[in-house]
Amino acid sequence: MKNVLIITLPFLFSGCLYVNDRGIDTHYYNSCKEYYDSMGVYHKECDKNLVEFQKVKDGTKKVIQKSKELVVEGYQNITQEVQ
Repeated sequence: MKNVLIITLPFLFSGCLYVNDRGIDTHYYNSCKEYYDSMGVYHKECDKNLVEFQKVKDGTKKVIQKSKELVVEGYQNITQEVQ
């Protein structure tokens, strides 16, 4: 029963989530407000998505950097033990 629920759950929510150009949200189109201020500077303010691709990218970079540090640290410990 538990396996059936786990398998069918993504299909139930697949119609409610959309992938847009900034992430995953419940709306297909971004509701962004674009305008120029009095100084002529362009601004674009968008609502938050459920999952922002930029946050995923930044988090992935941090994980990769940390894993590289751990590998280098482990390699240094092994070479010190051998000597």
